[in-house]
Amino acid sequence: MIRRPPWRKLLSLVGCAAILALLGGFIWFANMVPDEVEYPDSQTDAIVVLTGGSQRVQNGLTLLAQGKAKKLFVSGVYHGTDVSALLRTSRQEPDWLACCIVLGHAADNTHGNAAETAIWMRAENFRSLRLVTASYHMPRSLLEFSRAMPDIRIVPHPVFPESMPPEWWRSPHAASLVIGEYIKYLFALTRLQPEEPPS
Repeated sequence: MIRRPPWRKLLSLVGCAAILALLGGFIWFANMVPDEVEYPDSQTDAIVVLTGGSQRVQNGLTLLAQGKAKKLFVSGVYHGTDVSALLRTSRQEPDWLACCIVLGHAADNTHGNAAETAIWMRAENFRSLRLVTASYHMPRSLLEFSRAMPDIRIVPHPVFPESMPPEWWRSPHAASLVIGEYIKYLFALTRLQPEEPPS
């Protein structure tokens, strides 16, 4: 019988432990994906929408129209898009909401969304925000936002796109979204010190 070298056995054990850790981490992450809006009536200074889906913007506008906050900040908007165009796309009347909407054009990822929002929140002297994004995107968004604004109260407000059914693990597309977010979340965790946003 050919005996394996000790280092090969150790390597196998390390590999199995790493796989189990990743699987356990994924289960923990999946449990963090919200399946409901936990605080629908809570008031905040601002509503912050992260672009990436029409439902996000529509939900943010609806919350603003309901008086849930003083202003709406939409982060990561394409250059060339203005408030009137955003309202037309979302079937809202610009004359009664436009005054309370601010668009951010600098961010192109979640980390940038958090940095861009932190600058705006400081300029407005706001102390709380309602964060509107897709349910599967919420854990990473909360991680980035809490790092960028540790002194700000953040109320999560997930939206639930059609691509993310309640039993998402039964849908290959939905499962791939959650797995992809888990990988991005792990990468976000490696940034132990958040970058200081420019003033």
